[in-house]
Amino acid sequence: MFTGLVQAVGRLRRHANGVTIEGVGGLDPLALGDSVAVDGVCLTVSALMEDGFRADVSEETLRRSTLAAKAAAGAVVNLEPALRLSDRLGGHLVSGHVDGLGEVLAITQEAGSWRLELAWADPAYGRYVCDKASVAVDGISLTVAGSDPAGERFWIAVIPHTWGSTTLTGRQVGDRVNLEADLLAKYTERLLQHTQQPPSAQPPLDRAWLAEHGWG
Repeated sequence: MFTGLVQAVGRLRRHANGVTIEGVGGLDPLALGDSVAVDGVCLTVSALMEDGFRADVSEETLRRSTLAAKAAAGAVVNLEPALRLSDRLGGHLVSGHVDGLGEVLAITQEAGSWRLELAWADPAYGRYVCDKASVAVDGISLTVAGSDPAGERFWIAVIPHTWGSTTLTGRQVGDRVNLEADLLAKYTERLLQHTQQPPSAQPPLDRAWLAEHGWG
């Protein structure tokens, strides 16, 4: 589990069974088996190097994320080690399991921030987007500032610290990014799908029901 607060950046490269992340500075010391979010993708450290680490990557992960293209290009990626139970939850709960890709539609510099406009490649994920909802963009915890009615297109106000300390500073219109929708929204939707009953099957909300459930 992660928070979406990027701790460092590194350069991503491909190797036979996965990827290597080089030039890592400022990241907490890692051990074999540790989990690290790499541009929002949860990977497991399989080998340690002097200036980075190596991680195995499944074909499913490569298909679902931007890792393959970024590794081929030797791109810089955002890094965050797994959350400790004693850590502050400064961002939001991020699983590191990318839902899908998004496209950068527009980047506008404003007085005290940057406006980043994005669109889901799969518009079905727009149902998880609403004003002030959380979304992870390349592993960065960000807050939705606005969206179209379907949530397919949405925009974010990015403060200077986040812009300058992550890979957002290098993003361009047309770039692909990894997107993970709000984890709590997805769990809530799943639970509702399995607990909804037709009106005829729902018990009446009366004094007897309240007393039976401890409200009497």
